[in-house]
Amino acid sequence: MKLLPLLVVVALGLATVVVSAGPQTIECWFVEDAGGGGLSKKPATLLLRHGPRGPPPRPDLDPKLYFKVDDPAGMLLAAFRRYPAGAHAPHCEMSSYIPFPASAKWARGLSPQQNCSRALDGDWLMVSVSGTVFSLSSLLRPLPEPQREPVFITMATVVLTVLTRHPAPRIHLGKDAVLDLRFAYAPPALEDAPSVASGPPPFGLEWRRQHRGKGHLLLAAIPGLLEKMPPAREKAVAFAAWDDDNDPWGPWTGNGTLWLPAVSPSQEGVYLATVHLPYLQGQVSLELTVHKPPRVSLTPAPIVWAAPGEAPPELLCLVSHFYPEEGLEVEWELRGGPEGSSRKAEGKTWVSTVRHHSDGSVSQSGHLQLPPVTDKQHGVRYACRVRHPSLPSSGRSAEVTLEVAGFSGPSIEDGIGLFLSAFLLLGLFKALGWMAAYLTIPKILKEKASATSLTVPKDEKKSE
Repeated sequence: MKLLPLLVVVALGLATVVVSAGPQTIECWFVEDAGGGGLSKKPATLLLRHGPRGPPPRPDLDPKLYFKVDDPAGMLLAAFRRYPAGAHAPHCEMSSYIPFPASAKWARGLSPQQNCSRALDGDWLMVSVSGTVFSLSSLLRPLPEPQREPVFITMATVVLTVLTRHPAPRIHLGKDAVLDLRFAYAPPALEDAPSVASGPPPFGLEWRRQHRGKGHLLLAAIPGLLEKMPPAREKAVAFAAWDDDNDPWGPWTGNGTLWLPAVSPSQEGVYLATVHLPYLQGQVSLELTVHKPPRVSLTPAPIVWAAPGEAPPELLCLVSHFYPEEGLEVEWELRGGPEGSSRKAEGKTWVSTVRHHSDGSVSQSGHLQLPPVTDKQHGVRYACRVRHPSLPSSGRSAEVTLEVAGFSGPSIEDGIGLFLSAFLLLGLFKALGWMAAYLTIPKILKEKASATSLTVPKDEKKSE
């Protein structure tokens, strides 16, 4: 086979793999009001793609809840096309939706008329998908009645999709946070719909945070409209714009990513991102958490001395500047010794109270009071191992070596070290002596010169 046809075959094969990647169907729950304040749930399915034989039969479903999805903008299908094969299936819910103007005062300019356009008549569905890979919200326009091709199935067109590819951002304390948000809009195509101007419609972007039962508006924006907007809080900035390479007649894609500088623990919580179009809204949620791994140090270190029958000094394991406060574990291990193994260290242990720092991080210290040692413990190592949600599963540790006095004579290395120490001390003493002599001699000479100038010669006295 020649090279060019081979490359074409490979390229077509790769394209087939990309197109056919991801799940074929998404199982959902259709939620509706059951009366009396309760909700009912019915199984529903979104058919994203099918084989040459057409949609597979689903006799277990109501045909009105078996939807074949048409996505002109491609954002919903692209999100599932990249879904990892081994990942858990996302949670999907759908419910009926009624187009309405945005309730926020700052967004009233998007829908100057309270009555919706006739192009928005008919049934609407809101689909919410949440998972670890992405979260999205889509508005679908289903046809009134199921179609037979070759099984009964309801055709549904995606009109608006709001997507985040990072639904659970985990930010290092003090670093900037970038909360991802994309959206796509395909205007309803109805034969009796009035003609509209080319280009994407105006949109509003809203970011809110909910934390410990409280919520407030962080940022609101309507690009291109001269509306009086509420001021942004916490120095938040949003990249709110339609993409430049959009078709003048749609569909269109846009960006609403939020940037928060130097996040602190107070900025943790659930962030709600809402995209407002005239009479249509789509919303996703992101859960931002802050973390900072601890620094671990052990004192005294690197050697602790003790005589046989005496207890070594108390060991202090300082775990400093970490976040969150919860989840800290300090373990003490005894390593080495005759068996050469690692085991839990004996002794009295406790953990200090939490010390708070100005940046929101905290510090704690673990303490170990060892029992009296024996000769057999010479050379063993005591280690404190710290586990925390911000660290890998193995944790982080620091260790100190125990030296038992009198257990063994000095080694060659010890002798060399002592010799070098003595040599350096001798040199230091000599240098100090020379320096003292150097500073003293000018003083003595100065004193002699002063005494000579004040003394009167005997010959001069006689002449007087």
